[in-house]
Amino acid sequence: MFRLSAVRPSHFLPSVCLLVSGLAAAYVRDLNVFFTSLFNVLPTLVLLLGGAYCAVYRRQRELFLMVTVYIAYFLLDTQTDFYRDNGRVREDAAVVFHLVCLLLPLMFALYAAWQERTHLFQDMVARFAVLLAVGSVALGLEQSFPQAVLSWLAEIRWPSLHGQWMSLIQLAYPVFIIAFVLLVVQYLREPRPLHAAQVIGLIGIFWMLPKTFILPFTLNIMCSQVMLMIAAAVSHEAYQMAFRDELTGLPGRRALNERMQRLGRNYVLAMTDVDHFKKFNDTHGHDVGDQVLRLVASKLSKVTGGGRAYRYGGEEFALVFAGKSIEECMPHLEAVREVIANYNIQLRNQDNRPQDDQQGRQRRGASAASSVSVTISIGASERLIDHRSPDEVLKSADQALYSAKGAGRNCVMAYGHQVKRGAVRTA
Repeated sequence: MFRLSAVRPSHFLPSVCLLVSGLAAAYVRDLNVFFTSLFNVLPTLVLLLGGAYCAVYRRQRELFLMVTVYIAYFLLDTQTDFYRDNGRVREDAAVVFHLVCLLLPLMFALYAAWQERTHLFQDMVARFAVLLAVGSVALGLEQSFPQAVLSWLAEIRWPSLHGQWMSLIQLAYPVFIIAFVLLVVQYLREPRPLHAAQVIGLIGIFWMLPKTFILPFTLNIMCSQVMLMIAAAVSHEAYQMAFRDELTGLPGRRALNERMQRLGRNYVLAMTDVDHFKKFNDTHGHDVGDQVLRLVASKLSKVTGGGRAYRYGGEEFALVFAGKSIEECMPHLEAVREVIANYNIQLRNQDNRPQDDQQGRQRRGASAASSVSVTISIGASERLIDHRSPDEVLKSADQALYSAKGAGRNCVMAYGHQVKRGAVRTA
């Protein structure tokens, strides 16, 4: 099932920026000695640094993706160097180039879709064995039957589909199409920065190959950019693991602590707690409890007034309003409290789950027999003169939260104020 709701433009942004910068650099004709020397060592440098980074974090899929791209770069760079030095191509240039055009997208897609599910060492051995087997067979055929392999690769199998615009062997295009569809489907099923980088990286490879002998340093630049895309995706995902809560998708407590250090003089912090969550969890189970937390997080993430929601821990959430006063924030806090209190959650039967969002909405609107509702309590505090740090403001918001619970829950309380917003929701 596709998770279109989890698709984010931010997944693609770093890779697209690297792709565009690579395209721009490849079209620069006159390069000084510094950039010429840099581009000559850049792929090797990126592999060493990016590969070490992947090895430290035990990201073998990404490591073998980078190794695959580098092997293709090494094989083609040998040909381009000979062409640049002698003004002609080597005798084996055609068969090597066509083999790379066929095997590079194939191996790239294979390693991109190969999930790390077994023991790390076994997984590494299996990946290396596949790479060694494919490379050995390709090298043996190229060395033993170069003309036969060249004829087989260059054969036009579908004359009606062949066009003058094709710069690669005809067989490479269906391989690229299948690889592209596979990677797009993989991203839609599990949207994450790495899968987005793989899609953009394949596009960069597809653009690079026809320009290998036409534009100088195209090979060096684009292979480096593709490997950088993979390394950047690893960094992006590492950041998300550290700063974003996996269950709710909200920024986590570490992100909140970092944000609190960059607040100005005027701000409001609010603490939110799901009412009777432990009892709810014991009654309906942890799966439903997780569903409730995701719902609350979804509603809190849409809070108006410039607020930003964070997962604080357990069933607690925090809201940050920068540059606001408590009077400005209270209506927005009350609005989000009311939205959550009036929302009926349709309990999901694992044996009869809705196929899509539309069917889920129809079920929620059709019957309330298997639905539940939750409420939240909110305590808010603005920065006062006697608050020396954001942590003290957060403690004041926590005190207001306890006051909201003592007042009957399902309400909003401001620190130092006697008046509460919202009423206790009756059954």
